[in-house]
Amino acid sequence: MIDTKGRSLELFYIDGHPDGMITAELFNWTGHVFVTPRTRLTEALKREEAGYAGVYLLLGEKEGQDFAYIGEAEDLGVRLKQHAAASDKDWWETAVLVSASANRLNKAHVKYLEARLIVMAREIGHTPLHNGNAPSLPGLTEADIAKMEAFLGSLMVVLPAIRVDMFIQRSRPAGSSRPVPTFEAAETDTDHAITQTARFILNKPRIDLTAKAVFQDGEFIVEAGSQARSEWQRQDSVQAGSYRPLHDELVRSGILQMAGTHRVFTKDYAFRSPSAAAAVVFGHSVSGPAAWKLESNPEVSFRDWQARQLDAVTEKDAST
Repeated sequence: MIDTKGRSLELFYIDGHPDGMITAELFNWTGHVFVTPRTRLTEALKREEAGYAGVYLLLGEKEGQDFAYIGEAEDLGVRLKQHAAASDKDWWETAVLVSASANRLNKAHVKYLEARLIVMAREIGHTPLHNGNAPSLPGLTEADIAKMEAFLGSLMVVLPAIRVDMFIQRSRPAGSSRPVPTFEAAETDTDHAITQTARFILNKPRIDLTAKAVFQDGEFIVEAGSQARSEWQRQDSVQAGSYRPLHDELVRSGILQMAGTHRVFTKDYAFRSPSAAAAVVFGHSVSGPAAWKLESNPEVSFRDWQARQLDAVTEKDAST
């Protein structure tokens, strides 16, 4: 069952700007998240929470690709000093320290959190890890395991808010997108019906390529079995804002696999926008709102469909 309750998150920009040191806390959660650029490490290690037990993420790039390391320590500051001096970890630029208020996490707790985070990151596959073999889970009581899983659940709410998205699962089991009504089907009930879901199709007849997607719950989900260009088109490979890294990530993770002359989606995949979805399918940047067409009426683009939704909302408000 999906938890739809709102959560209250407090971000505090210690330096007064979002690229500096940040703390993040959820209301009614004992966890504490502290983010620091590597360039501010001297100031960061003076903070009280830097001496707590916890887990940490080292984030950066290696060979042009996002890269990360996940670790645990009884004293986070001591461990970060070691990493800052290590010659094999010159790539990291940001550290994320996760602890609990009043230093409530013990060694077994943080080892459990480290092991679970490594498994989660590798299962999702967004970001390669510098870690070697995954550590085994320590022996915790049933009650402590429940506490740590609840702790992880809250942490997964906080991390995307501080722009750490390596734990966001965008792939879904094939066929997981629910059947939804089209715009036209909803319109049969009223001239001003509003529907938040619809099915769309993307075609490139010249190369016999077709993809289908569902827009539901605010996500643009390309369905398993949809086709995509086998390789990214070279002329678009170096443009700013290119979706090539996303295309490469889906190939690397097995979401896109070769089948004949094209690749196919092996799972449903939720994109952040119609443009991201269209770019991955076509192998080059493209205006997704114009390219995706309503499956039941190819004369209507996603842009047209969305405009109708907005018009319906305006008309509804005007009549109340």
